[in-house]
Amino acid sequence: MTEDTATIDDDVAQRPEPTPPRSAVPRASTWTVWTLFLASLAVLALTVRGGAGWEFSTLLRVDGLTAVMWVVVTFFSGIVHSYSRRYMAGDRDIERFFGRVFGFTLAVMTMTAANHVALFVAAWLAMGLLLAGLIGHVRDWPQAQAAGRVARRYFLASSALLAGSVALLAWATGAMTLTGILTGLEGVSPTVTLVAAAGVVLAAMVQSALVPFHGWLLSSMTAPTPASALMHAGFVNAGGVLLTRFAPLVGNELAIMSAIVLVGAVSALLGQAMILVQTDVKRKLGSSTIAQMGFMLLQCGLGFFAAAIAHLILHGFYKAYLFLSSGAGVERVAPKDAGHTELGFSGIAVSLVTAVGGGALFGILTGKATSLTLNSGTILTLVVVLTTLTAARDILRRSTLPTAVRFVSVPLVVLTAIGGYAVMFNAVSSMLSGVPMTHVSTELTVVHYLVVALFVGAYLVAELGWYRSSERLYVALLNVSQPDPSTVLTNTEEYNDA
Repeated sequence: MTEDTATIDDDVAQRPEPTPPRSAVPRASTWTVWTLFLASLAVLALTVRGGAGWEFSTLLRVDGLTAVMWVVVTFFSGIVHSYSRRYMAGDRDIERFFGRVFGFTLAVMTMTAANHVALFVAAWLAMGLLLAGLIGHVRDWPQAQAAGRVARRYFLASSALLAGSVALLAWATGAMTLTGILTGLEGVSPTVTLVAAAGVVLAAMVQSALVPFHGWLLSSMTAPTPASALMHAGFVNAGGVLLTRFAPLVGNELAIMSAIVLVGAVSALLGQAMILVQTDVKRKLGSSTIAQMGFMLLQCGLGFFAAAIAHLILHGFYKAYLFLSSGAGVERVAPKDAGHTELGFSGIAVSLVTAVGGGALFGILTGKATSLTLNSGTILTLVVVLTTLTAARDILRRSTLPTAVRFVSVPLVVLTAIGGYAVMFNAVSSMLSGVPMTHVSTELTVVHYLVVALFVGAYLVAELGWYRSSERLYVALLNVSQPDPSTVLTNTEEYNDA
């Protein structure tokens, strides 16, 4: 037995490392993307200095939103390209993989700069088709092919919704450019505006995997990890970019804005709840993305489109890191680390002070809590307070540092993060100053108060542990977070040793 074990260990120890691919495609596409990143930085600098956009005939228009998204997209793509050169080493279809990743990068850059409606819709469609190909990258894996087909159906539906809405607006305004359409909305009938706005919102919901269109995201676990990182850090954020680009369309419709707030809040809360019943790392990250995209659209519905862009940038950095380091995360986790520390009165007090301080800091730095009257800024600040309270208490419970150190360090870390988010919000707001209606003053409706009640109720349910005593809630969350059956990687029969 000892000799056999030693032989096996020797065999494992002598297994060769993956060799870098001999093809020139990975190297060339990686260097090209990093060159595009440097060029995007130059465009961003020129945009900051000039404060206006550039139009290239009727096809392209580069403004603040374009410059910001180019920098973000090319940076994430460069990281994924560099990471994939080793991760995908030995893959027989490595050239196809890098071709799709590079093509996806160009499609996103085109979408954010497109001014002609046909080019905009074509870029939106290309994004979806290329990502569906990455999800089904492994051709000999039936589940991967099924996942690719599921994603492709969703993305085709999203593209059809967007194409129909844009075509309707082009017909009503007589313009074939986005700038022409958005400036001619005053002459469009309310019915046409409402139908087109609804189609744009639905397209954004599908692309950002909001409930009930989250199935494609939870079914996409067959994608190579670098593709998953690109998907969660970049692709799902397209919904926020779409709503920001069409802010003059959706921002003038109170019913649409209220609906965006509601669907964003529901997705944020359900996504966070679905994390509790997941058993694998990538699906936990997928549920987290659903929650974060819900919060992003919630910000759009409150009228803070710049805040949504700032949120998607920070979420992209965070989620790309989590996916690219998910393997190390599996190695570190152990059952003995699953315990929680009781907070006691002092811990509760520190959490409350941190939450109130976080809300005040966010409100002061962004100017969202300077008014004594209730408005959409108050709602956003309250959500920040509840989020900060949850984060502070969770960190305090999980931290293994001495009590005194925890009570000092946790507020500093959390408040620094809130301050960073506020600074990013202000920076993005200044960059988007030339983009129409990136801030819309929305009137509060019964939907907003309902959302506040939902967030407070969800916090109490989680904090008091009521969800642990409800088998029905557990089963409901498990059912709503199930992927398409054809994409499930394993089943009971595969573990049958009989």
